[in-house]
Amino acid sequence: MNFVKRAGLSLWARKGRTLITFATFLVISVMVLAGVLINAATARAELEAERSVGAEVNLGMDTQAQGSVGQAPTIASSVVEEMGRLPQVQKYSYSMWDRVLLKGDVGLVTDGVDGSMGPGGTPGVGVLDSSLLADFRSGEFELLSGKHLTAADRDRKRILIEERLAKKNGLKTGDEITLTGNDEKTTGEFTVAGVFRDPRPSTEPEPEYYVNPANMIYGTVGGFAALSTPGSGATEVTRATFLLTDADDQEAFRDRAEDIAGSALNGFKLDVNDKAVQQMTGPLKSISSTATLAMWLIGIAGAAVLALLVNLAVKQRRKEYGVLLSMGERKWKLIGQQALEITVVAALAVALGALFTPRLTQSAGQSLLGREATSAQRKIDAWEPPPLGSTGLSDGIDPDDQPVQNADPIDKITVTLEPADLATVGGTGLGIGLLATAIPAAAVLRLSPRSILTNGR
Repeated sequence: MNFVKRAGLSLWARKGRTLITFATFLVISVMVLAGVLINAATARAELEAERSVGAEVNLGMDTQAQGSVGQAPTIASSVVEEMGRLPQVQKYSYSMWDRVLLKGDVGLVTDGVDGSMGPGGTPGVGVLDSSLLADFRSGEFELLSGKHLTAADRDRKRILIEERLAKKNGLKTGDEITLTGNDEKTTGEFTVAGVFRDPRPSTEPEPEYYVNPANMIYGTVGGFAALSTPGSGATEVTRATFLLTDADDQEAFRDRAEDIAGSALNGFKLDVNDKAVQQMTGPLKSISSTATLAMWLIGIAGAAVLALLVNLAVKQRRKEYGVLLSMGERKWKLIGQQALEITVVAALAVALGALFTPRLTQSAGQSLLGREATSAQRKIDAWEPPPLGSTGLSDGIDPDDQPVQNADPIDKITVTLEPADLATVGGTGLGIGLLATAIPAAAVLRLSPRSILTNGR
């Protein structure tokens, strides 16, 4: 009789054993497939998070290197521009700041946080490209009218003002105002290039400069440099942002940038912007590791149970093997029959599991992720900045632990079944089944047919 037909008859005749084997395979396939699907879904979500944040490298002050030095370091804009011309860079911007004064008919918003920079004083932040400011990129700030400041505006005297400051003074895009530099002597006429909205209330101080957020002014680096260093002084900047073409280029860019800048980077550090991604993907990594652990534990336990079942089944069929061998049946066909029986059961289990596992995984994975994301969000909300004028280290507060704004932990995943996922599960189940079959079958077939029939072993 054809061994394929014998395999079918054997499965039908031994319904109880077939059902137990099928159930074991079903559990294995469901758990392995669930783990594969969750890992694939979290990997997609992590990739989307990286793309949303962007491949970014930030040049900023190295607080550890500064030690007790109170003055922030500066770097020549020409050095930053040379770094920005590297092939890995898609766009870049740099900034500097100094106190600027509003005098005459134009005044600051006074309801809310009191300014700490003297009468009429507020931070004037000069930027090369305002669209690359973190708050604009994240959508926290909204440009209500006008246009962003760009590299083409570098040496023009143009500014962006907040809508509350514009409303208080009746200003709109295209109007001109006079700004005075920190020396309280140098003045310049600046054109309002745009009006933006900062959603933070006036009662909440701007976290970096501790002034009323309504009074923040962003302008061109050349325009503000003319107020800070009148004459032909070189423009010195305090930070820069480089938006790269590909996230994989971050390390290569940093190495090249360090070679270009050399000692000019003293007091600075080049930070790969992965803190936001880590904050967003923390819950994803947690459920991925949990799913992987559960997958391995259930898979190993299921494989052990399956091996015991197959081993018992093979021992119970010794006389059957002995009869077939004495009738001239080839050993490889007996092993092939057993492997075929396992393959059929495994295929049916994987097929059935594929029908409902994605929906089950979506529900279970979403529930796990929701709890992890909620816990991560609570931790973010509970973080409090150090008191004004303190580093926080003496109070056990690490400033580096400050959460990244607009980088909420991801709380949703989408589970989809891809052919590659099904192939992985099918291959895993089949491998487990064949391994569990081959070892006991090979042990029996090493014996002679006569020994099996006369002694039962």
